Amino acid sequence: MAVEEKDPEAEAEVADNLAVIEKEIDQTELECMFSGEHDSANAMISIHAGAGGTEAQDWVDMLLRMYLRWAEEKGFKTKFLDYLAGDEAGVKSVTIFIEGRHAYGYLRSEVGIHRLVRISPFDASGRRHTSFASVMVMPELDDTVEVDINEKDLRIDTYRASGAGGQHVNKTDSAIRITHLPSGIVVQCQNERSQHRNKDMAMKMLTAQLYEQERLRQAEEQQSLHGEKKEIGWGSQIRSYVLQPYRMIKDHRTDHEMGNVDAVLDGSIDSFIKAYLLWDR
Repeated sequence: MAVEEKDPEAEAEVADNLAVIEKEIDQTELECMFSGEHDSANAMISIHAGAGGTEAQDWVDMLLRMYLRWAEEKGFKTKFLDYLAGDEAGVKSVTIFIEGRHAYGYLRSEVGIHRLVRISPFDASGRRHTSFASVMVMPELDDTVEVDINEKDLRIDTYRASGAGGQHVNKTDSAIRITHLPSGIVVQCQNERSQHRNKDMAMKMLTAQLYEQERLRQAEEQQSLHGEKKEIGWGSQIRSYVLQPYRMIKDHRTDHEMGNVDAVLDGSIDSFIKAYLLWDR
């Protein structure tokens, strides 16, 4: 009786092909859940440090890396729009543009407060600290979406750029800050090479934020009719990243958990996105 010989190279090739196919299936399953009006759009994501000082600013830097690594894995393009470095370490606030198919559909799951619990590397006594960062995600709106903005309601300031902006940074007062006086929304852009292009991008950011603000207002009104209310505020974190005394990341909306915190902080957040899309439906 003939005995078939195993071919290690062929087995390895089959295993690699299966891994690719499984990844493509997971991607297709995710994309089938996109039902929002702007889910196919590019996205702008802003991260701001909350309570916790330097620790919170370092947390913003960690989240920024997480989203950049996630985008890189997806093959999406990223660009810094605004960057404000921390006083001692980390980042006070940052806004990046993510260009890719369904970027907003994926990242709208990340809107809210992210909480970190760990032994602080900035505490000489080695005490455990809790830090917070807020994440806001906006779609890049196309020309068919109209948001009424009165120029009289805007205060436009120019300043010298700083931070992650390449060689052009710090040479001219090309950075733009726009304040929408009725809502108090402030947007900034410093990465483009000209003041005009920074203003155009800042207006895009403002339009998207005003659109999201109105969409959330309408959603909250609808939820109140059904006796529900979902808050996005400093006291209502959507996800906790616990590194000490145990290691676990938990989404408080979906109850989805992962013990491999290093993988998540390295950009592996698709399981959280999938759990959110299922919950949101």
